[in-house]
This record gives sequence, C-alpha cells and structure tokens, in this order.
Amino acid sequence: MDQPLKNEIASRRTFAIISHPDAGKTTMTEKLLLFGGAIRDAGTVKGKKSGKFATSDWMEIEKQRGISVTSSVLQFDYDGKRVNILDTPGHEDFSEDTYRTLMAVDSAVMMVDSAKGIEPQTIKLFKVCRMRGIPIFTFMNKMDRMGKEPLELMEELEEVLGIESYAMNWPIGMGKEFTGIYDRHNRRVELARAEGDGRFLEIGEDGDLAEPNPIQDSSYYQQALEDILLLDEAGNSFDVERVRKGELTPVFFGSALTNFGVQTFLETYLQFAPEPQPRKTADDSEINPYDDEFTGFIFKIQANMNPAHRDRIAFVRIVSGEFDRGMQVTVPRIPKTFKVSQSTQFLADDRETVNTAVAGDIIGLYDTGNYQIGDTITGGKGRFAFEALPQFTPELFVRVSPKNVMKSKHFHKGILQLVQEGAIQYYKTLHTEEVILGAVGQLQFEVFEHRMKNEYNSEVNMEHIGSKVARWIENEGDVKESMTGPRSMLVKDRYDRLVFLFENDFALRWFQDKHTDIKLYSLL
Repeated sequence: MDQPLKNEIASRRTFAIISHPDAGKTTMTEKLLLFGGAIRDAGTVKGKKSGKFATSDWMEIEKQRGISVTSSVLQFDYDGKRVNILDTPGHEDFSEDTYRTLMAVDSAVMMVDSAKGIEPQTIKLFKVCRMRGIPIFTFMNKMDRMGKEPLELMEELEEVLGIESYAMNWPIGMGKEFTGIYDRHNRRVELARAEGDGRFLEIGEDGDLAEPNPIQDSSYYQQALEDILLLDEAGNSFDVERVRKGELTPVFFGSALTNFGVQTFLETYLQFAPEPQPRKTADDSEINPYDDEFTGFIFKIQANMNPAHRDRIAFVRIVSGEFDRGMQVTVPRIPKTFKVSQSTQFLADDRETVNTAVAGDIIGLYDTGNYQIGDTITGGKGRFAFEALPQFTPELFVRVSPKNVMKSKHFHKGILQLVQEGAIQYYKTLHTEEVILGAVGQLQFEVFEHRMKNEYNSEVNMEHIGSKVARWIENEGDVKESMTGPRSMLVKDRYDRLVFLFENDFALRWFQDKHTDIKLYSLL
C-alpha cells in the first residue's frame, strides 16, 4: 500500500454518539456538523413550529416525534481529519440497531445529562462498548441548567459504569451562573458568553490567568480552582494508551444546545481518538485496515431513504484497503460477485455519489435484494467472514395481516424489506402461514405500521399477542408438534428455523422439565 493511501486511512475518525433519550445526542450531532461546515444552520429537535428539524432525523416519523429511530451516517472534514459520525437511535426500543452500529465504529462519544446523571440506556450501551473495548469520550451536557455537582458526576461514572475518568476541563458555575470552563488540557479558560478568540483566557505557569480578568474574583471560579486542585492530587492521570483501550474516559463539560464547549471537545477528541482499527473474523483472525485488499461488512440496510425511487441502501463499514466505484465485489455468503456502479456517502438523507473511499469510511451501496445485515464484502477472492453482528431475542409479538387483501403484494413486499432492515423479526405459523412479527420494544411496531402505510401503501391489522419467551432449538429433528400446548406455540423464523414461543418463563421451565432432550437457546 502506498503512503498517500496510508495517510488517507490514518486521517479517518469514525464514531457513534450514545446516550439515554433526550440527553442531547442529536443536538450534539448538529453542532459538530456545523463546525465541519456540513450545514449552515442547525435545526433543533424542538424547533417544530419553525419547520426546522434535526439534519440527522430524516424519517417522517422522526420529525413528527422529535426522536431518532434510525442510525444516520454523517460525514464532514475538520482539521485535516475525515469524520464519520453514526447518529444512533436514542430510543431504547431500537437498541438492536444501535448495537449493530457500535460494531462499525472505532470510538464512542457518551452524552450525559448533567441533571440526571448516568441513565439506564446509557448503562446498556456503555456495556456494549466495554465488551468490545471501544474507547469512550464523555460529554457532560446541559451545564447551562442546574444539575448535579461535577464531582458527583465524575464519581457516578466510576461507581455506576466502573470506568476511570479524567476531566479534560471543569465547569465554572452552572445553570444561570455558568460562566465558562477551565480547560485543563489546553491550559486556558473558555468564557461562556463571549465571542471569537476573546472567549479564551490563557493560564500562566503558576495556574493563574496570564492576564487579569473579573472572572477570577468570582466565587464560582475559586470553587473550580479548589476542585481542580483536588483532581490534580487525588484524581487519575491522563494516559492516552488507557483511553485507547477503553479503560479511561476523558470527560468534557459544556452545553450542546448553546454550542458551548463543543468545538474544544471536537478538537481534543480528534487529537486522541483512534484511527481505523483491525476487525476480527469469524475464525478469530484479524483484518488490518492497511491490508491492500478491499474488505467491509454490512451493518445496516435502509429501504426508501428516497421514497420516490423505492431505493434500498446497504451501509458498509470499510475495514481495509480502498473502494473504487465500478469495482467487482464478492459476498462470500452467497457466494456471488457484483459490479458496484452505484455508491453513495451521506449527510442524513442527502447523498452524493462516491467514487473512492478507504478503510474507516461508511458508504452506501444500492441494493436490489442481494445483501443482508452482517454480510462480509471483499474486493478479491477471500472467502472469510467477519464476526457475526448481534441479533436480539424479541420480547413482544403481533399477528399481522393486510387490511385490504387486494393489496397483498404490497403487504408482503413491505414486510420483506422492513424485516431485512433488522428492526423487526419475522415468523410464520406452521400450517396457516400467518405472519407474526417480533420486536424488542413497542415503538418498533408503531414505526412498522407507519412505514407500511406511507412507504408501501399497505394498511395493516395488528393483533397484539403480548410478550412471549422465544427459544430456538439446537436439535430440531427431535421436535414434534405435539410438544406444544396452550402455553406455547411453534413457529418458523425467516430462515425457516423452528422457534418455540412460550407464554412466560414458567411455561418455558415446565417444557424443559418435561422434554429434557430438547436443547433450547436464545439470541442475545
């Protein structure tokens, strides 16, 4: 591989923003795009009356509700780096989409609402990052509102999440009295209500301001100095290697909504965030980003990003080498080779044709139904597969049928495409072949119903059959239909594997006690 291509790959920074709903994740994404020059005017999620919506919320239902339910891919250049942001769904019902997205990034930015601290969804997503050893950078958001004391937030990080932390900066006051941050890393004070370079005050070698300023006389500034003294003496020291291993999280304080501290965060993040990392294969070997052969994997499929064209886009994380439009790619699962003539990069639903891309980039390939989530793609004759993406065991189930039987074709086409996206799971009864859908959360069904009507012109009847305990079967040949009863049913999934749907845990245990020879298993 030649040096210019190596330099291109080394300049990539690909990350996801994770948080509990309403911690400011989408707002942060907007502000980062603003700094990258990708947008001129940040529309906030709250700005519905003005008709402004978040750039990363492109689906109609997202605009109506002000939540992200899909993973958007957003790209911009900043300070010599090519930044790929994956804006993940904030709503917990879409955690499966988020988990898959986390397989495609090299680091994560964790947004924490400073008034609420560490929330349940944050804990879940953090665990996935920890499991994969993903470096995490923390942004304590909403400092312009009254919230928990900064030291309490730092303690929470270590006690609740079990990760050590290092404060890159420290807030001076909070809420209405929030006057700025003491930037430990860059040795300067950044004023909250000042413009241009005048908002930065240099800190001298003795730790005091290099030039006198009224802020140093405030009690909030003095409190910040005392806290920093405590951090210097008793806190963790900054260690880039431990950050890269996911053992230490750099912490930044600020306010995404008022755009305070975001630029400082971005510049420091780009300085320490990892370049594209190797990826494991199913046989536990590794593919290096600087390998010559183009390889990648599909972590998301999205239908109807442009409803007028009924398109289907497969999102590919490039793992190694260089992609060229028009090249032949192989999908080892089939195995089949395709010429890629339509490829795109994204700013939410704004797309432009991409001719070349390198390891670390996310590209979209136009899909006519050949690709599946989790597919490995190679530019050569390699027949390996990257490690499998997580799939969840659904908990809620509905029986679905078309309201208008004359539109059965629309119904089945819509279900097929939305199931292939991975947001819902498909099952059918053994003889009557009734369609049953499974999901992790209720909102997934609402999005399904909305999209079937608006994108496939198919209104559906949905009969809720409640929560079930789904279990797959290792030794299918030993299963008989007579094993089912009033508390269980036997169905097939989209891959024609048999699945038991039990009424509850008691019914599952009863079945296992009675049929000890049947080996059951669940997904994640």
